[in-house]
Amino acid sequence: MQSVLPTLTNTFNLSRYCCIFAAVFLLAPLKADIFAINADYETPPVITSGDAADDPAIWANFKNPKNSLIFGTDKKSGLYVYSIYGKELAYRNFGNINNVDVREINDEIFLAGTNRSTQEVVVWKFSYRDLDSFTKGTYLPDPYLTARSDINIYGLCTGLINNNLHVFVTEDMGSNVQIWKIEDSGLTLVDTFSNQGESEGCVVDDYHKRLFISEEENAGVMRSYELSSMDYLKESVIDTREGNIGGDPEGITLYQTSESEGYIILSSQGDSKYNIYDRVTPHSYLGSFRIVGDGRVDGASDTDGLDVANIRVPGKFQKGFLVVQDGFNTDRTDVMNQNFKIVDFKKVLDSLTK
Repeated sequence: MQSVLPTLTNTFNLSRYCCIFAAVFLLAPLKADIFAINADYETPPVITSGDAADDPAIWANFKNPKNSLIFGTDKKSGLYVYSIYGKELAYRNFGNINNVDVREINDEIFLAGTNRSTQEVVVWKFSYRDLDSFTKGTYLPDPYLTARSDINIYGLCTGLINNNLHVFVTEDMGSNVQIWKIEDSGLTLVDTFSNQGESEGCVVDDYHKRLFISEEENAGVMRSYELSSMDYLKESVIDTREGNIGGDPEGITLYQTSESEGYIILSSQGDSKYNIYDRVTPHSYLGSFRIVGDGRVDGASDTDGLDVANIRVPGKFQKGFLVVQDGFNTDRTDVMNQNFKIVDFKKVLDSLTK
């Protein structure tokens, strides 16, 4: 999932144990290259208990920044729409929507997702008017395009190849990555390649023509691929568990500071931190942060998906905001269903440059 610039818990006892563990972990002393920040807002818990909330995607509304939106998945039931302050605006039971990503092209907004109930790649298309008018109770429409996949679809991101919008879909319990082209006439499968192991999170850097993708489970690797020549064998390993990744690497997002510069943010799920890498090759590791509670909003841990947007929102988010899935959501001492946390990204930038 990509930041855009204006130029273009099953049982109560188990959940309580996990939350206590996560809280103790987050209170542990931080290394010199790891800093702690607080979340500013959070969404209501999702409707489904257990491991359910998964992936957010931000629509950055540059015409009216306060009306930017957050899409969030309940991978056991459907899709939510939230305000940038965490208010629930809409929900619809579409089935097991796992990952989502948003792209805007010529004032048309495309939201792509993986529906694991139907094994379909799904795409919604909206206008500014559609999304700018979201209110509580708004009914999410049916997808604009659907296509059934022959792999066990899992993660997803979108990106441009030769100025055409494509969807990159990863495989659960497999190494395949499918590439689908979005056209008015439908979704066309154009290529499949291997990321060597089970993958989920990914993001495309259009300017540098690179795909970043995480391999979880056995390997614990983040890689990048060149997209300019459609040669996916030209891959580079950016980080591993032997480096700065704890457990599984999960969601990946891109924060742009200019057309060509910025940061890659990775959810290092096993140690509940978020790694920061230079957007420019060779993508040097720059540090990490954790999201901790402040008595008002609890922290975030065991994060799957995340997204970030570099959009200035008057009065609050001067450098944009970050949205992360929280695997262990609590309200003081009560264990709640999972949700999403929202963070002023200026806190991250200020701490990174100290």
